[in-house]
Amino acid sequence: MSVEKQLVIVGAGPAGLSAGIYAARFGLDAVVLEAKVSGGQAAEAAVIENYPGFVSVRGMELMDVMRRQAEECGCVIHDLEPIKKIEKKGKKIRVVSERETYVADAVIVATGRVHTRLGVPGEERLSGRGVSYCATCDGPLFRGRRVLVVGGGNTACSEALYLSDVAREVHLVHRRDDLRAEAYYKRVLAEKGVKFHWNSEVKEIEGDKIVNRIRLVNNKTGEESSLDVDAVFIAVGYRPVSEIAKEAGVKMDEEGYIVVDREQKTSVEGIFAAGDVTGGVFQIATAVGEGAAAAVNAYLYIRGGWYGPSK
Repeated sequence: MSVEKQLVIVGAGPAGLSAGIYAARFGLDAVVLEAKVSGGQAAEAAVIENYPGFVSVRGMELMDVMRRQAEECGCVIHDLEPIKKIEKKGKKIRVVSERETYVADAVIVATGRVHTRLGVPGEERLSGRGVSYCATCDGPLFRGRRVLVVGGGNTACSEALYLSDVAREVHLVHRRDDLRAEAYYKRVLAEKGVKFHWNSEVKEIEGDKIVNRIRLVNNKTGEESSLDVDAVFIAVGYRPVSEIAKEAGVKMDEEGYIVVDREQKTSVEGIFAAGDVTGGVFQIATAVGEGAAAAVNAYLYIRGGWYGPSK
């Protein structure tokens, strides 16, 4: 048996919850499905200081407020319900989760993006215990300590630059012999005393309950070494969580982000997308705005006021 819904929203981060608020206020019979728990990456931030209306707020606190608001509007949210498939069936869209099969008039994909992981021993186990993917979020926890940044692009260098004003000692590990980032960073980081480890890769992150050491390997010589650190900040990129949408025939850009128009429409009629999974400016404020726009336009589509998919 399938469950009939007017709208299914996939993902309960800022974009998905915003869409849920608007959908509920429009009176749509909608459900928000989240593979993990509500909040997305925003909930992992130690502190957020650039979201309008809050001078400073913990990520989890902000996302709890959004969820409560959505539920008070009448939005139904299912945590721990991963999606297995989205497929167009005539004018309807079939959404298959690990719990249920939904048949909807429209779908909003708000699955976000995830940090690219190194995939080394100790990374998963010590995540949140010294392994971090956001220096501005977690850097203050390691004030006056020894930290290491992994990566060689602008993001990694920006993280290292920020940490150089917080930590006692900053190391930067890059698998090549020079940075991919702008030349400016190499000069400024050197002036800040950041220690570079060229042609090096992290082989293992060690520690009992918290990070205390990393093992490095030189990819040119094969020589291994170890370094005592209190935290590892991994900044080797992101990837959009867009595989399900791609399998549904939704158009992607060259990086795998979902292509949408100004109304958040995708290339498949009835499927909208919002938030980080669409690329662009990766901010909570923009994700919330896109979620609202997606819900408004999904409502218009369901009510017959939409004029075809984005090309």
